[in-house]
Amino acid sequence: MRIKNLTLTNFRNYEKETFTFGEGLNVLIGKNAQGKTNCAEAVFYLCTGTSLRIRRDNQLIRRGCEEASLSATAESRYGAITLEAVIREHGKELRVNGVKVAKTADWIGNINSVFFSPGELRLIQDGPDERRRFLDISISQTSRRYYTALLRYRKILEQRNTLLKEKNDSLILETLPVWDEQLCTYAAIIGKARKEYVDLLAPYAKEAHAYLTDGAEELFIACERKYRGDEEEIKEKLYREMQERYERDMRLGFTSVGPHRDDLDIRIGELDAKQFASQGQTRTVALSIKFAEVEIFKRLTGESPVLILDDVMSELDLPRRKKLVEKVEGLQTIVTCTHAERALYGKDAQKIRISEGRLIKA
Repeated sequence: MRIKNLTLTNFRNYEKETFTFGEGLNVLIGKNAQGKTNCAEAVFYLCTGTSLRIRRDNQLIRRGCEEASLSATAESRYGAITLEAVIREHGKELRVNGVKVAKTADWIGNINSVFFSPGELRLIQDGPDERRRFLDISISQTSRRYYTALLRYRKILEQRNTLLKEKNDSLILETLPVWDEQLCTYAAIIGKARKEYVDLLAPYAKEAHAYLTDGAEELFIACERKYRGDEEEIKEKLYREMQERYERDMRLGFTSVGPHRDDLDIRIGELDAKQFASQGQTRTVALSIKFAEVEIFKRLTGESPVLILDDVMSELDLPRRKKLVEKVEGLQTIVTCTHAERALYGKDAQKIRISEGRLIKA
């Protein structure tokens, strides 16, 4: 899979620009705050319908404008595809091959991508919500069933939590089983899919980490919560757990068990990476997870995703930069950096210089 071109109109600091990408390494070069990361963000947005940098889409609209638009054409094993997104102050419009889609579920997964930036260190350093978000975005790109279950789970969870804040205990106890039956149905889909995904992720990440560290360290990843059995068995177990916690949940005013409380156990050898990894180790672990994500997309879809590496070179020493460049061989990769890195010398890369939201071919 590869993106052929990308057009941005009133997106971030771009007025109107069109990028043309090569099949292999594409290097976006420019000083800080010129728009390199904005371009990388746009590619990821078109792939997933979301941004890793902001929570509200209207923040992507160029200052002083009423709407922003993004479009890209891509080639996959199934042929050509065009994606278009128009973002307005109070909503967005999505089109696939010119046809408007009503749901993000019909948009996500048409082009798959893996995104890495220094901000991705949050995946290791921050709380469980960052690791859940990583799982949700990655799994959703290859499973519309998962994405749909996730949306429904969140909606019902919100309603259940609202109910738990009621002052009428008898009303709560009478109504909770109705919500829990539905909630656990979707929770089982989410839990089982996450377990299967992490079971795939762990060996790929371990292999990538050994490569990046020359075998000096060993990486282990697992789900902290063990989802066992088929969906019906998981559903029944979660339903019992929720019943057992009725009194506690009523006292707390929120739901204390379920996939929204999941986390990953990430270890370097015997040490918990979330607590003890250095900055360099954290970066290497995050990169290893991203390379594992690439391998999962290859396995599940039969083709490589678009790999986006935003400002990663400046954070690595030269030997690891060279290893990284070797690792992306054969992938369409979009790299941002402030200057042509030594690790890229001699590589057949397409270099594009960006200055103040405008393109200059290098």
